[in-house]
Amino acid sequence: MYHYTESGLQNVWLIDGYVIRKTPYGKSVAIHDVEALHRVIGRSLANQPKLTGAALRFLRKEMGLSQAALALLVGTSEQNISLWERRGRIPKSSDRLIRVLYLEQTFGDNVKIKALIERINALDKVASQEKLTFAQADKNEWKEAA
Repeated sequence: MYHYTESGLQNVWLIDGYVIRKTPYGKSVAIHDVEALHRVIGRSLANQPKLTGAALRFLRKEMGLSQAALALLVGTSEQNISLWERRGRIPKSSDRLIRVLYLEQTFGDNVKIKALIERINALDKVASQEKLTFAQADKNEWKEAA
């Protein structure tokens, strides 16, 4: 078995799907279809009881997000993401949200959840309305008034 530490995870072992070659510089390992391997690893991590810091880092990188970008999606600071990755103490709600984001982006046909969160985040930058007004458009229909 091959201990696949290149993933950034210490608990990943490959039974097969790799070739070890001797080179003038030492041993070299070639992994077959790394992208598919990472999808399987990611799905397995997303289905674990709790994310570790290393698992969070793996999922974040697989989503192609910086710590700052993930922080924006989750509604926290970049420093918190950094702490979670180093120490592994991730708040339960953020843990769940990150799993959902990963699964939707990686295995879903679209990114509805991510788009919704991004729209909500954009609203944070807009001053909140103190007064909400609605008008009846038809007998059975209401609309937001301007």
